[in-house]
Amino acid sequence: MTELLWLWIVLGVVLVVGVGSALVVPRLRGRRRDDVGAPTLDDAPARDGVASPERTAVDEAPETPVAPDAAPALETPAPVAGRMVRLRDRLARSGSPLGARLLSVLSRDHLTEDDWDELEETLLLADIGAGPAEELLKALRTRVRVEGVRDPAAVRELLRSELVKVVDPTMDRTIATTRPLVDGKPKPAVVLVVGVNGTGKTTTVGKLARVLVAEGRTVVLGAADTFRAAAADQLTTWGARVGVETVRSDRDGADPAAVAFDAVAKGAQDGVDVVLVDTAGRLQNKAGLMDELGKISRVITREAPLGEVLLVLDATTGQNGMQQAKVFSEVAGVTGIVLTKLDGTAKGGIVVAVQRELGVPVKLVGLGEGPDDLAPFDPEDFVDGLLG
Repeated sequence: MTELLWLWIVLGVVLVVGVGSALVVPRLRGRRRDDVGAPTLDDAPARDGVASPERTAVDEAPETPVAPDAAPALETPAPVAGRMVRLRDRLARSGSPLGARLLSVLSRDHLTEDDWDELEETLLLADIGAGPAEELLKALRTRVRVEGVRDPAAVRELLRSELVKVVDPTMDRTIATTRPLVDGKPKPAVVLVVGVNGTGKTTTVGKLARVLVAEGRTVVLGAADTFRAAAADQLTTWGARVGVETVRSDRDGADPAAVAFDAVAKGAQDGVDVVLVDTAGRLQNKAGLMDELGKISRVITREAPLGEVLLVLDATTGQNGMQQAKVFSEVAGVTGIVLTKLDGTAKGGIVVAVQRELGVPVKLVGLGEGPDDLAPFDPEDFVDGLLG
């Protein structure tokens, strides 16, 4: 009896196991072997009451790795020699009427007082200034009366020589980029660039860096215009193109003097030739400007002497630019002028006016928007451009 009971129990267990296997195996056959024991998207519980989407080919595709940003290719700036000639030609093509009108009047058979008045008006409209205009007319009157020139070529040469005198080729137009010695140790030459926003100041700093690199000098840029984030970004881009490092703050509104000092300290540490410092162009009031630029100058000189203060002026602003120049000259001790956008104005006389007003030379001129459209100023090439 007991043996019969155990036999029935064994048969029941076998029957249960067999039926269970028959139900489970088909489900396993429907899965891939490597999916067994791993949950699928269908198996995953819904999140926040939303059912999981079905698996697609896109879901199974591996992600494409993102390539790191490529470093900008280094550019080779154009040689500085010959730039002024190229820019002179561009100035001549810009159609400035100054030279043409002067030559036209001086070539007349008999010059009346009305003709001389016309010459004076032409000079004043070109923003040459009352003093230089009177000086130039006096010299022309004397030479026309004595020499009696009427031939167009002779008239042009006469006018050219007198204009060159007024522009003054005797002024020192070199930029102080020689490394000074402090306690027997060489320090970088420091060039501070000032001017109101909109004159092309930051762009001029970038272009000047290219001029110096083309001359074989090493440079560090200081983005001390901390009130415009775009200015620091723009300067960094200019520097990167020619392999020049830019020292900048990591936050807007940082102390400009601190950034300027860091740039000069970096230049001294790396043994570079020149540090170019870009500054803010705010001109709300003279006192604020004086305080800011004065502080920058004082802090810089703790590390190295300040060799040059360049004022960037927009030639198209004419006499308005002259008022700006006066303020910056009184505040910052300007040593040289950079005239931008000279090809976009008929007021080429601003070169003469600003030199006479401030007593400092125009050292650089910008014509055009190209990266190498900045050149050391040459009085004779400039006058030739005016006269076509």
